Amino acid sequence: MRKRAKKILRLFDDAVEAEKRYEFQNAKQYYRKVVLLHPNSPEADIARERIEDMDSLSNEKRIYRRIDRNAKRVLTEIGIDISSSPILMEILMGADAIDMDNESSLFIPLREDYLESCLDNVPTDMAEDPGENAFGTGATPPFLLRPGRDDLHPASREEFERIVQTASEFTDSLGIFSVPVATDKTMSDFECARLMETHFPDLKMTHTRNMSDEEAAYFRYRDDWLDGTSLITAMTFMPNMVEPFIRSVKAGNNLLLLDLTIAGSTGPISPEALLTQIHAQVLFMMVLAQTLNPGVVCVHGGIPDVLGVGGDLCYSDPAQPIINSAMARLNLWVTGFPSAQSGGSTSIINNIAAAVEESELSRNTLREYGVHILRHAMGALGSLNYFSLEKFIEDCERERSARRIWLQTKHDFLLPLYLPEDKHVVRGIREIAEKGGARYADHTLTNVGSFMRWQAKLCAVSEERLYFPDLNDTINRDKSRLKRVPEEDSVTQLQDTFLKS
Repeated sequence: MRKRAKKILRLFDDAVEAEKRYEFQNAKQYYRKVVLLHPNSPEADIARERIEDMDSLSNEKRIYRRIDRNAKRVLTEIGIDISSSPILMEILMGADAIDMDNESSLFIPLREDYLESCLDNVPTDMAEDPGENAFGTGATPPFLLRPGRDDLHPASREEFERIVQTASEFTDSLGIFSVPVATDKTMSDFECARLMETHFPDLKMTHTRNMSDEEAAYFRYRDDWLDGTSLITAMTFMPNMVEPFIRSVKAGNNLLLLDLTIAGSTGPISPEALLTQIHAQVLFMMVLAQTLNPGVVCVHGGIPDVLGVGGDLCYSDPAQPIINSAMARLNLWVTGFPSAQSGGSTSIINNIAAAVEESELSRNTLREYGVHILRHAMGALGSLNYFSLEKFIEDCERERSARRIWLQTKHDFLLPLYLPEDKHVVRGIREIAEKGGARYADHTLTNVGSFMRWQAKLCAVSEERLYFPDLNDTINRDKSRLKRVPEEDSVTQLQDTFLKS
């Protein structure tokens, strides 16, 4: 009996280890052995469900591979619109990176071999990598929310110092400490960064675009710093970011390459097409970075955002954490690039208790499916427009408790995300580019409601699995949030929003 139990456990351990390597078909074989050799064991009950999940996870990984391939197709077949930037054109022309033989692209296409050679140069590890599910601050909200006051302004020096000192008390909860809030003229961006460095020893993020050349160079090859920068969005470049981007790359700073494309606004509305466009835009920034400074560290900061039913950016939408988990899995499972995602925030502003609760629910959803470095999770509210020290403290304390419980109750199984497929991604992205925006594309109207149907699928599956974690009793996660899937009339309302636009 004891030998049989050990054999079952060994098979289970082998299956879980294969899952951790994202080798889902190998894991499936181990689970099948459990069922065949020990059909009446309690382990076999779980193994039968895991066999089905291994196929779902394999299919999901297949979609991520297709996203990676299609993102490269976007860069080589459609291109990025940089023709009006002499500096960027000169960089790519000088490197012989442009496919001059491509007569069907809309914009500036890259040579496939050049694209692959640049991506091969991107490091796939970080010296100060905080690991998976590393939650922290970010987004630099422009306003500090002050309890009992209506004045909305950036933080003063004294207020910023108080925030940083508070962060030093939660180093066990913060995986990354990004600039938490904008400051007034009493404090420069460089001074903010140096103060953060004084109190927080682990991974930090700043943005050097407003710093002097000497100040920006301070972060050169600093393993504990990321320089958050961006260049490409909506298939074109941002003119005001060209010089800061190039300077950061040449300085040798570790780069967090940010793309905050919004579904149905600045990008496609289907989840797969949205991830594909964002991935393509981040890859393009990586190509430029490696062209200017081969081997420079590039963290994939593709952060997909979603619109609520009202048509505005909505961090309260339950789709926000699941689409960001999917973006993380693309990199964790396929590309190997270090990545930063977004979540754990809320659209709520004036109700701190409700904002804390909603943020915790979002973080726990992200934790269930897994991310890498997560920004915006602590202290932010109002869809990243506000920062609250009161909420920050409560977020960190809740996260401290949640992590303690999670370590005691977590399982090692990977949960399928059931990412919905879109077989017309490249064609849809081309159509959106040709028509000047997602709101005017047939692809958009065809895929309205895809996020809502995705949420419904996840809700249904969560009720069926024996091993699916019931966090109601652990981390205060109310599954009714995921069940809060809009009815068909909400899909119609969303369609009307695009049609009226």
